[in-house]
Amino acid sequence: MAADSSREHAADHIQAAHSIGRGSSADRHAEDTAQADSCQPSRGIVQLDFQDENKPSRKSSFVAEVTQQDMVAPVHGGFFSPALAPMRRRYLIILSRATLLIMALMWICLPIYWGALANSAKLTGNLESWFIDRDGGRVGRGLAQAAQKYTAPGPQLTWQFMDGSQVGTDDDIINLVLQEQIWIAIVVQPNASTTLSTARTNGDKTYDPQSAIKVYYSQARNEIATGNYIVPLTTQMLQATTSAYATSTAQRVFAQIDSNGQPNSTALQMIANAPQTISPAVSWTMVNLRPYTAPAAQAATLVGNIFLCIFSFMITMANSTARAIVSPHMAFMPYLALRLAVPFIAYLPLSMSYALVNLAFKLPLGTKFGLGAGFMISWVYIYLGMAALGLSIEAMITILTPRFAPFFLFLLILYNVAPVVLPDELQSPIYVYGSGFPIWNLSQALRTIMFNTNSHLGRNIAVIIAWILMSCGTISVLTWYMRRRERRRLYAYASEPAKGHDEKLQKPTKGKEKTAES
Repeated sequence: MAADSSREHAADHIQAAHSIGRGSSADRHAEDTAQADSCQPSRGIVQLDFQDENKPSRKSSFVAEVTQQDMVAPVHGGFFSPALAPMRRRYLIILSRATLLIMALMWICLPIYWGALANSAKLTGNLESWFIDRDGGRVGRGLAQAAQKYTAPGPQLTWQFMDGSQVGTDDDIINLVLQEQIWIAIVVQPNASTTLSTARTNGDKTYDPQSAIKVYYSQARNEIATGNYIVPLTTQMLQATTSAYATSTAQRVFAQIDSNGQPNSTALQMIANAPQTISPAVSWTMVNLRPYTAPAAQAATLVGNIFLCIFSFMITMANSTARAIVSPHMAFMPYLALRLAVPFIAYLPLSMSYALVNLAFKLPLGTKFGLGAGFMISWVYIYLGMAALGLSIEAMITILTPRFAPFFLFLLILYNVAPVVLPDELQSPIYVYGSGFPIWNLSQALRTIMFNTNSHLGRNIAVIIAWILMSCGTISVLTWYMRRRERRRLYAYASEPAKGHDEKLQKPTKGKEKTAES
């Protein structure tokens, strides 16, 4: 009888090994739920508690499963009670492991984000800045010389002094700014010297000092760089140079008026009629070609992408838990199709809900394509971005299991967000990797849709789709590998000699016989 029982036991494990080819083992509570819902369990499927790639863990991420030998009678006492020594030891081991893993994660991820911001003030010279003199007279030459000699403590822009005849018209300069070839351009307007001199001589009250200089820039290209560095540093430099020019001009004009020791009353009267020709004499007009008109847009282009990643993680975890109910009863190909299809379907309502939040807060989605088309295009990019992020988590949860998936989530967020905060010119060269990551491209695409910045929509969608395809391939390979590994483990377990099983069956029998004999 014991031999027959052993053969039946081995046959059961062989049958379980064959069943794992159709589907891997599931979580115990998921199995109980599935069995409770069915009147008759499926024959020929033996549920074994092997590790499954999609099985939600019922135990801590940092401690092994508690065996029956660890189970002790309930005791009541303080934390340092001697009776609690074994449990206290396991408790401290769990906390220690968690602390060490989190500390390691900090040093792996946080330096990337800190480093993205650390050197921005030292790298402002990388921002392409042009100074163009179209006047060629006293005003243009005086301002150019003052700008060349200008120094100030702290960060500064490195100005390139361009010949106005070689860079084209102001429209050409505007196109260069919009095409993101340069960040900012100061243009001393043609005939600025003649206009100022005529207004001063004739006492022209309508003279506008701000007409002498035009400053072109695009705030929406990166509102942080323009707000923190480009506009403040340019304003600081222009204030210093125009003030120096106004002072030197006033000294020269008043010296000419009183050159013979007798003030020229007519000249003084003209200056009195148009005092702006003396102070400030010349000024500038800031021309923001692409204003960042919606502060809430920063939620969609930066912080909101973090939320998008978290939402993707949440649906991945829910899918992992639900999938454990059906996976033991599915063949490999249908199971793989389920893993790939369900996330794509789930991302549709999630991304639409996210896009509707942008619409509710009246983000300027109609700037480039019109409101209707702009909303739909933004939703497509959000959907694809969510798929790129979510499927990468879906792939890694296969080998990391749900217990360690949050560690990958943190790494995914930090390495995606770090290159987006500032432009490449204000970061170390290593951060150029961001152009190949989903959040960088999603952020740039949304900027184009909302603010009509230079379009890279084709490249953006290509990178995001490449991530989706890569994640789909990774999911397929890792799922096949985990199924294959688990099937091998079951075959090895089923092929072990039944000696141990025979002994277990014989021990109780011997005990009963001894009791009967006594």
